[in-house]
Amino acid sequence: MNILITGGASGLGKAITLLLAGNETYKVYFTYNSSSENAKEIEKQFQNSKALQCDFKDEKQVDELLNIISQLDLDVLINNAFCGIYEMNHFHKTNPDSYKLDFENNILPVIKIAQSVIKIFRKKKKGKIITILTSYLSNMPPLGVSVYVAGKAYLKQLSKVWAIENIKYNITSNSISPSFMETELNNKVDQRLIEQLKLQHPLKKLLTPEEVANTIACMINSSDHMNGVDIVLNAGA
Repeated sequence: MNILITGGASGLGKAITLLLAGNETYKVYFTYNSSSENAKEIEKQFQNSKALQCDFKDEKQVDELLNIISQLDLDVLINNAFCGIYEMNHFHKTNPDSYKLDFENNILPVIKIAQSVIKIFRKKKKGKIITILTSYLSNMPPLGVSVYVAGKAYLKQLSKVWAIENIKYNITSNSISPSFMETELNNKVDQRLIEQLKLQHPLKKLLTPEEVANTIACMINSSDHMNGVDIVLNAGA
């Protein structure tokens, strides 16, 4: 099985890559931008892994990635990459250009990659797409994350479109919406807030990237009857 993970060298993406690459029957391709050291370590540890450098902010690099993808016999696409700054600002104080920039950096590349991969899947008459979202779409989002949540909401609806349009080709599209995790994406969050989140959590502990990765592994091996589904990992909060 050939798998492509975007943003697979750091944070949640790294946890996914490490878990899936541990299965020697998988060939795991993963993109990275600035995490070159992590990418080298993963390739060194797993001979069945291959790092692909791509900055989603660079249209030329995205196009180069698309050329590579067209040559890969992919079975699974995991849309995980998040490019840019996790902006914390109230909606009425947020520059409208921030939404445009987020769309250009985090939505358009996913659209291009998904289109390329779906064409491969349609020829093979099989394939799985898994898109990483956020439980903020189901729960009350924290203050100041309107740009991030808006982008994830866009991807959620695209995931449904892919599910409906492609199931007759045995192509499924599902998503997973994890709650807050301590990763590089959230490394600027005040530690006091993190402790408060733990106290308020139903399990009194935060979700880990490894737990999300395990769920994704199950989704990869799920029946094709599982399609158009969003799995929310929030302990029922």
